Amino acid sequence: MPTSSASTTDSAKSSNGGGVQSLERAFDLLERMADAGGEVGLSELSATSGLPLPTIHRLMRTLVACGYVRQQPNRRYALGPRLIRLGESASRLLGTWARPYLARLVEETGETANMALLDGDEIVYVAQVPSKHSMRMFTEVGRRVLPHSTGVGKALLASVPDEEVRALLSRTGMPAATDKTITTPEGFLAALADVRRAGYAIDDNEQEIGVRCLAVSVPESPTAAAISISGPAGRVTEAATEKIVPMLQQVARELSQALASSGA
Repeated sequence: MPTSSASTTDSAKSSNGGGVQSLERAFDLLERMADAGGEVGLSELSATSGLPLPTIHRLMRTLVACGYVRQQPNRRYALGPRLIRLGESASRLLGTWARPYLARLVEETGETANMALLDGDEIVYVAQVPSKHSMRMFTEVGRRVLPHSTGVGKALLASVPDEEVRALLSRTGMPAATDKTITTPEGFLAALADVRRAGYAIDDNEQEIGVRCLAVSVPESPTAAAISISGPAGRVTEAATEKIVPMLQQVARELSQALASSGA
């Protein structure tokens, strides 16, 4: 009897975990493209993934047809516009999942709590729960800022190799938001070393005079994320920092576990 084509095509093969192998390979290629900066050639994908060129070509044709990848005039492949809608929806959902954890931070610290992601070279705020104080900090969800003047930016970049941080800073520049803003790569890299040693980041009047922010990264988040509290410098004092940081770290761990259990 002839062998069924379903048993010999990628689309029907299952991985050891029970998933469809072609889907796993397609998502792996998208991840590799993102890691490479969003644009790659087939030979690069073959070298990094170990897949044969015909397999990669077949998968890329499908992704192009679906709008998740586009082929450039130079024959290289780039991430496609359809991914933007998925990414925006995922960011909103991540913020929705985070809100109960941020609300707990507000209850425990009395200050405004935020969640932010590293999106390209910028920080984007995806969730916030405001303080109940009449004098409180407010950052609009969706706002984008440069990372060098924010606590969440430092928390997110502390795990990035120094050479990549330097490259990012050279692309964005380091404009001063206040006279406290760090405006040199060396100064910023020194601040990141402090973050790694202390386990948390501080924005001390660097984004806005009179405001202090404490931030930590969310460990093993599906996308680089950080949570923070921000408030008037008169309330977010050194003494308050000693009490607030352990709360931030605990909530970050619990949020990480929740995201992992949800399959996010």
